[in-house]
Amino acid sequence: MPRLFPVLLAILTWMLPSPATAADPAPPPDLLRPVGGALVRPFDAPRQRWSAGHRGADLSARPGEAVLASADGVVAFVGRVVDREVVSISHAGGYRTTHEPVRAVVRVGQRVRAGDLIGHLMAGDECPSGCLHWGLKRGDDYLDPMSWLVATGIRLLPEGLELPPPPPAATGGLLRELEATDLPASSYGLVRPSSGPVTSRFGPRFHPVLHVWKLHDGLDFGAPCGAPVRSAAAGRVVLVEANIAYGNRVVVEHGSVGGRRLRTSYNHLSSIGVGLGQAVWQGASVGRVGTTGYSTGCHLHFMVWADGQVSNPAGWVS
Repeated sequence: MPRLFPVLLAILTWMLPSPATAADPAPPPDLLRPVGGALVRPFDAPRQRWSAGHRGADLSARPGEAVLASADGVVAFVGRVVDREVVSISHAGGYRTTHEPVRAVVRVGQRVRAGDLIGHLMAGDECPSGCLHWGLKRGDDYLDPMSWLVATGIRLLPEGLELPPPPPAATGGLLRELEATDLPASSYGLVRPSSGPVTSRFGPRFHPVLHVWKLHDGLDFGAPCGAPVRSAAAGRVVLVEANIAYGNRVVVEHGSVGGRRLRTSYNHLSSIGVGLGQAVWQGASVGRVGTTGYSTGCHLHFMVWADGQVSNPAGWVS
C-alpha cells in the first residue's frame, strides 16, 4: 500500500482542476485592428477543438503592409509554423493573439504596446489580393478577435447606408452607471430584440447559403424587413459595420451581466439607427430588420458573447 500512495496521489492531482482553470477567466483585452483592411472571412468557431472551422478573422491587406500589435503584451513566438511565418503575442489574462503570414521585426520576449509595429505582411494563399489571418486564444479555446475591438471608427459602410453622427461623449449618467453597476441576470434578463417568432435556433445546422454543416451562432427572429430591432439590454454601441456574412451589423457592449462580460449583436439589418459610441437603454431601437449579408430572407440574426465566447442567446433572453 505505501508504494501505491504516490501513484494514487498523482492520479487525484491530475483529475482535480487547477485553481487557474477552476476560476472564471478574465475577459479578453480590448483590441485594436492589426491592419486597416476589411474583414474578408469571419471567425467560424469549431464545434469541437479538433473540428473544422475558421479559427480567426481574415483582414484584407497587401503584402508589405505594416502589422501592428492589437494590445499591450510580450512577444511569445516568432517563427515558421508548417508553411507560414507567425508572430504570437501574450496578453494579460492568459490571452494570446496570432498574426500570419508576417515577417517579424520583433523578437521573443520583447514587450510591445498596442499599435507598435510587429512586422510586415507576407504573400500567402488564403486571399488572392492578400490578407492577414488574425487569431485570439485563451489556452486551447479559440475566440473571435473581432468581438473585442475598441471602437475607433465606422468601417466598411456600403454606399447608400445612412447613419446618424456619433453623439457627444457622455459626461456621466448612463455610461457611469453601466460601468459601475453589475446587472445580475436573474434580476435583469435580456429582452427579446424582435417581436417576431424564433425561426432558427442556436446549434449545428445546414447553412442555407454556404450549403455546409456549421454552427448557427445565434437566434433567428422572423420579422418583415423594416420592423424595429431593439437593444436587448442597456449598453454602448462598440461596432457598426457592413460584414460580408452578417450584413449590416450593430454590436452593443453591456458590461458585467450576472458576473460575465456580455456583448450582443444585431445582424442582417436593412438600416442602422445608432452611431458608434452611442449609449442605448434596454429596448432602444438600434436598426431595422433586413436581409443583408448571407441571408435568404427578412429576419434578425441575434447573437450573444459571454466573456468573449459565443453563447446560446436562449439562455439570456427573457
